[in-house]
Amino acid sequence: ACWKTLSCATMTLQAFNSTLPGGSYIVAVGLVLFALSTVIAWAYYGEKCFEYLFGERAVIAYRVLYTLIVIPGVALKMETVWNVADIMNGLMVIPNLIALLGLSGVIVAETKVFLNLVKSEEKLAGKTAV
Repeated sequence: ACWKTLSCATMTLQAFNSTLPGGSYIVAVGLVLFALSTVIAWAYYGEKCFEYLFGERAVIAYRVLYTLIVIPGVALKMETVWNVADIMNGLMVIPNLIALLGLSGVIVAETKVFLNLVKSEEKLAGKTAV
C-alpha cells in the first residue's frame, strides 16, 4: 500500500469527505469564516490597544500597518505563517508579564479585600472558616 503523509487541513478534508457528501465544502466554508472572523477580531483588538497607547490619531497608521502585514501572510507558505504567528503569540507574554509585575501590589490588595469579604460573609451565615 502506498501511504502519503497528510497535513492537518488535508486530513480534515479527507475525514469530512469520507463521511459526508460534499464534506470538503463544509470544511472550506468553515475555514474561510474562521479565518475572516479571526483577522477582523485581532484587527479590532489591536486597534483598540494601539489607540489606548498612542491616541486616536494613530489608528489610521495601525490600520495601514495591519493591512500591509496581512499581505505577506497570504503570500507566504502556510508553515511560515504559522511559525511567525506562534512566535508573535509567544512574545505577547512579555508585556503581559510586565503588566502583572507592575500590578502585583493591586492584585495582593484586591485579594485581601476579597478574602476579608468571604470571611465576613461566612461569619454572617454562621459557618466556620476553613
